[in-house]
Amino acid sequence: MFQKLTPVVKNLIIINVLFYVAMMAFGNYENGPMKLLTIKLGVFYPGSPFFAPWQIITHMFMHSQFSLMHIFFNMFALYMFGGALEKVWGAKRFLQYYFICGLGAFVLHELVIGFEVYSLTGSFFPAAEQITQSVAAIYTTPTVGASGAVFGILLGFGMLFPNTRLMLLFPPIPIKAKWFVIIYGAIELFGGFNQLGGSADNIAHFAHLGGMLFGFLLIRYWKKTTNTFY
Repeated sequence: MFQKLTPVVKNLIIINVLFYVAMMAFGNYENGPMKLLTIKLGVFYPGSPFFAPWQIITHMFMHSQFSLMHIFFNMFALYMFGGALEKVWGAKRFLQYYFICGLGAFVLHELVIGFEVYSLTGSFFPAAEQITQSVAAIYTTPTVGASGAVFGILLGFGMLFPNTRLMLLFPPIPIKAKWFVIIYGAIELFGGFNQLGGSADNIAHFAHLGGMLFGFLLIRYWKKTTNTFY
C-alpha cells in the first residue's frame, strides 16, 4: 500500500521532476540548450569560471540526463523515507533539514575537490598559468542531483526509526533501518576513498557522505537544544 504524500515531499518531487522534464525537453545534450541548463544550474567548483552562487541550491534539483534511474531512485527514497520525517518534525523543520543536508553535501564534495586541485597545483584557487589539463577537467565538470539531501534523509530515518524493518530488493531480505544506514554509509565511504585512489565511477560519494554527516550533526544539535529527540 502506498503512503499518502506529505506536502513538502510532494512539492520537492514535483520540482525535481519539472527540472528534469524541462532539461530533457531541450533535446540533444552536446549541442542544445540542455547543456546550457546543466552549466547554469549544476554546481561547479568555486574556482571554476562556470561557478555561480545560485548553483549551490539549484544543483539539488538537477539530475543526470543520461540515467533515468538517477532521478527515479532519489525521488523514490524521498517518498519512502521523507514522509515519515516530515510527519514527525513538521513541514518547516523537515524542509530545513533537507536543505542543510544538501548544503552539507556540497561543502564536503567541494572540499574534497579543493584538496585535489591543491595537490595538483599547490593552491585551492590556482592562477590561470597553473591550470593543467587535469584541473581544467575538474573546472568543467558540474555536479548535479538531490542525492546528498536524500542520503541525509536516509540517515535521519535510521536515527529516528532505528528498529524499523526494511525489505531490501537485492537481496530480498529484511533489515533494520539502523543497519541499512550503517552499511550504506560504509559503502559510500569505501567508494569515496576508492575514488581518491584513482577509480572513476562518476558518483559523488563524498557528497552523499556530506549529506549524512550534516544530517547527523543537525539531529544531534536538535537533541541537545530541545526536550525531545526531534
